[in-house]
Amino acid sequence: MTEADYIIVGSGSAGSALAYRLSEDGRHSVLVVEYGGTDAGPFIQMPAALSYPMNMALYDWGFVTEPEPHLNNRRLVVPRGKVLGGSSSINGMVYVRGHARDFDHWAETGADGWAFADVLPYFKRMENWHDGGHGGDPDWRGHDGPVHVSRGPRLNPLYHAFVKAGAEAGYELTEDYNGQKQEGFGAMEATIWKGRRWSAANAYLRPALKRSNLRIVRGLAQKVVITEGRATGIEIRRGSRTETLTARKEVILAASSINSPKLLMLSGIGPAAHLKDHGVDVVADRPGVGANLQDHLEVYFQQASTQPITLFKHWNLMGKGWSGLQWLLTGTGLGASNHFESAGFIRSRAGIDYPDIQFHFLPMAVRYDGKAVAEGHGYQAHTGPMRAASRGTITLRSPQPCDAPVIRFNYMAEDQDWIDFRACIRATRQIFAQPAFAPYRGKEIQPGEDVQTDDQIDDFIRQHAESAYHPCGTCKMGRRSDPSAVVDPHGRVIGVDALRVVDSSIFPRITNGSLNAPSIMVGEKIADHILGKDPLPPENAEPWINPRWERSDR
Repeated sequence: MTEADYIIVGSGSAGSALAYRLSEDGRHSVLVVEYGGTDAGPFIQMPAALSYPMNMALYDWGFVTEPEPHLNNRRLVVPRGKVLGGSSSINGMVYVRGHARDFDHWAETGADGWAFADVLPYFKRMENWHDGGHGGDPDWRGHDGPVHVSRGPRLNPLYHAFVKAGAEAGYELTEDYNGQKQEGFGAMEATIWKGRRWSAANAYLRPALKRSNLRIVRGLAQKVVITEGRATGIEIRRGSRTETLTARKEVILAASSINSPKLLMLSGIGPAAHLKDHGVDVVADRPGVGANLQDHLEVYFQQASTQPITLFKHWNLMGKGWSGLQWLLTGTGLGASNHFESAGFIRSRAGIDYPDIQFHFLPMAVRYDGKAVAEGHGYQAHTGPMRAASRGTITLRSPQPCDAPVIRFNYMAEDQDWIDFRACIRATRQIFAQPAFAPYRGKEIQPGEDVQTDDQIDDFIRQHAESAYHPCGTCKMGRRSDPSAVVDPHGRVIGVDALRVVDSSIFPRITNGSLNAPSIMVGEKIADHILGKDPLPPENAEPWINPRWERSDR
């Protein structure tokens, strides 16, 4: 097939959801362009193996930032999925919708129709929620959607110590951070089902491929073909050949917040002066393309454990081999969890009405690349601010489609980001000092007890902060009158007909937590706009807001 009604570039979180919905009634033909290969095999499908695919060139685009000036000029890795399912096939599988206020802010800043009341029905439509008998908000959740959402068994006592410590420090508890009350400590949720990673490929793409009107085309998308102001297809590279795929109705970019703006710029849509510098003919001067880049930055706060109960005892060849064998034979055991099974959402200070700090708790001291610390048994919390003020850019390195773009996050460029990050570290230290951890608490591995002053904490951040791998915002959604907007509230590229962007790049502002869930939601919602369907009826459900928010951080 070289022609279809709709061409979707990218099979990730939003792209797979779009492919499923656009092909659902059988009336439209759909092509999905994907450069990456198969997602088969235990490295992707076994949840505990999550550190492998995001560090493998087979599955990852291998992007790195330019030297970050406020982080000791370090280059940070930016994993993006180059595989069926996109980044949902290499991520940490953590499932966070985002706070209701995140989406209300989208609507207030020009994304009309994207308030929480508007998006909640789509979160419900996509979800198949399994609380595991541990409580929650069933009225706020979906029960028959494609995306299975589950909770880990939380067998390790450290998971419960973390939640109890949060309460002992004066913070709230929550039975369901994806329900009415995000703020507080409780069980973490994951896109895991029956021991397997439940990626967008497993949830949406694989079932949709059983339909005769959906096909995958392997190739590298090089640019959008635009004829007289209208997108008519995609130019792709397959091996040594360049081919053109024709879209009868629309071209839809769902290629990530890194590759979608790159493709727009290669197609002549972006900041005019920048395009001219690279010899690209300008089709539409949109200065917002590649701007507004955001991410979550985090540190790993690590504490030694005096009891040998952490995952470290399995972090050897025999332990990994046994866990892998058990998973292959039964789909159970340590291999069936991402091991992020407890979480926390708090506010950094009084005067903030909803959480701006997130914790992922892990009963082991380890890096995201899978390398354990030398000290042995330990536990850690990943923590960082959720709404940093700093903004970065994606720009062209060259007019060659095979060249990676220039990625500059400009992390920690704003004074408030330093204030918020210090609050994260001090709050974590306070939580780890609570009585609930007394039976397990050894020395502080990282940052270390000698890191106390603002300057010392800032030095630690410069040296150790890492991306949480949540880039977004580079094709901002807004009103057509907004010169910084790239797409309108239906995802349509402003200035070019029959072209949309549908992925995390359209987020006006980053949401609380991981971006997989809101990215899928974006695909679900814009599918209805593309098909001309009435949006699902809004649900005016009120989120829980801490009654003490004006005078206290807890």
